[in-house]
Amino acid sequence: MNAEFYEALALLEEEKGIPQEYMFEKIRDAIEKAVKRDKNVNPENVGVVFDKDKKTIRVFIRREVVEEVTPENMGISLEDAKKINEKYQLGDFVEQDYDTTTVGRIAAKVGKNVIIQAIREAVDGSMMKEFEELKGQLVTGVVKRIEPNRTVFLEIGKSELPLYPREQIPGETFTEGEYVKVAVTDIRKNTKNQEIVLSRASVDFISNLFAVEIPEIQDGTVKIKAIAREPGQRTKIALYSEDPNIDAVGTCIGPHQSRLNAILSNLKGERIDLIKYYDDPTLYIPASLSPVSVSMLEINPDEKTCRVSVPADKLSIAIGKAGQNVRLAARLTGYKIDIVSE
Repeated sequence: MNAEFYEALALLEEEKGIPQEYMFEKIRDAIEKAVKRDKNVNPENVGVVFDKDKKTIRVFIRREVVEEVTPENMGISLEDAKKINEKYQLGDFVEQDYDTTTVGRIAAKVGKNVIIQAIREAVDGSMMKEFEELKGQLVTGVVKRIEPNRTVFLEIGKSELPLYPREQIPGETFTEGEYVKVAVTDIRKNTKNQEIVLSRASVDFISNLFAVEIPEIQDGTVKIKAIAREPGQRTKIALYSEDPNIDAVGTCIGPHQSRLNAILSNLKGERIDLIKYYDDPTLYIPASLSPVSVSMLEINPDEKTCRVSVPADKLSIAIGKAGQNVRLAARLTGYKIDIVSE
């Protein structure tokens, strides 16, 4: 039984990354509490020794040799101590081995939840540490199962994590075994549980896709200044480069639109507008309304409002379906935009 115990801990370390020493401490605590319940002794007087080489577990109760045994001192009389070994004197401590089969029975009954909780805490702790380092980055998972409520569980490394419907691109579907890219957007911790938030609907997902596909964004040559997104429908991205010889928008599109197509393949039909960023709002706002050309612009920088005139036959395009184009442009620039025809 002890050999199986050590094999189980070794497997736990290999598969879940939980150190055996961590589990020894938690199991020691569970056994000490079990013995306390069984023998009514102070846990501090219970010793548990794990020997990985011999694959044994020694459990003993440590008692002080006293003149008079009381419930308070939980000791052992000198007479009883000398029955064990003549060398014992008053003040010495006697280690009485405990029946490990009894410990196993009691620990299974009393300590099972403690051990299960220890494993859960270790798994959560190890997982949290791993994903804290990945926060804000893109990771790839394999679809393991899909719940009736559309929550998709992804296997990422040694962890299985949920991608909730609210974090999915509207209208997209998944199949078991499919590889899916997601952004690690948040690590939430509270007293009851810990949660790793995965998303395909966030702006982080878009910015990370661009960083993965475009080396100039990775090295900072091209910067993403702002993103406005309505997942599954349309995204506007403002791009900028301090090097006047670099076309930030053209760099992200790539030869024959190859770079942009690689990004679009992950977005289930979502449209992307790439906009050149300007510090000057009189240039930035018209650019944000792409693909429409602005005829006239009246701007109030203090109130962050502007009035834009466009050709009459382009008004519906400038506004966009259900106001989407102007709405995204407003979010991208930070200005309230009023569009009128010439």
